[in-house]
Amino acid sequence: MKVLIVKNIPMEGPGTIEDFLKDRGIWYEIKEFSKGEIVTSFEGYTHLVVMGGPMAVYEMDRYRYLHDETRLIEDFIKNGRAVLGVCLGAQMIAHVLGARVYPGGKKEIGWYKVRLTDDGLNDPATKELEIDGTKEAEVFQWHGDTFDIPEGAVRLASSEAFPNQAFVYNKNVYALQFHIEVTPEIIAEWFKDDDKRDEMVSHTKEIFNDYLRRAQGFYSKFFS
Repeated sequence: MKVLIVKNIPMEGPGTIEDFLKDRGIWYEIKEFSKGEIVTSFEGYTHLVVMGGPMAVYEMDRYRYLHDETRLIEDFIKNGRAVLGVCLGAQMIAHVLGARVYPGGKKEIGWYKVRLTDDGLNDPATKELEIDGTKEAEVFQWHGDTFDIPEGAVRLASSEAFPNQAFVYNKNVYALQFHIEVTPEIIAEWFKDDDKRDEMVSHTKEIFNDYLRRAQGFYSKFFS
């Protein structure tokens, strides 16, 4: 197994995804597309992970490397490789699969509950995110954009503000609007200049062990 992790901005790294891969001795490498570390082919890799970023799918002319990222995601999908997209990464997958990505009219920032759909509860990876039979998952959000569910994909999770929170395509391409990878340290960095920093870090620490266990359950299925 060989995993390629694509970063869109230095501060949005793979967090617990990288920790999982390290702990299990899975080979991976991280490429900073915003710094010109562009990969153009799926060859040599079994899995692709695309992280988040503050830019938007519809800003590709401003962030030219997103065009390279689009072609790379398409290459992985067409060749049957597993893909995981987080936040912007999820929106990029939706775009590649022909769905609309657009401003959602509001923002979700912080910890939110999302409802797992019946398909989400039946999906072996997404099922791992469920909190003790509640049909819900508590996840960290930081986004204002959203996407439509691509043709042929299956909605896995939903929230009141954003009905399309996650989907799977072809059983091996996962798009998660929320940040499954966060740690208390990542939250502290993201909120370092925000009045809610202490509140956010405190809540993250409070739920982190359970959150990490569920995230690792997801990773164990995705990277199997």
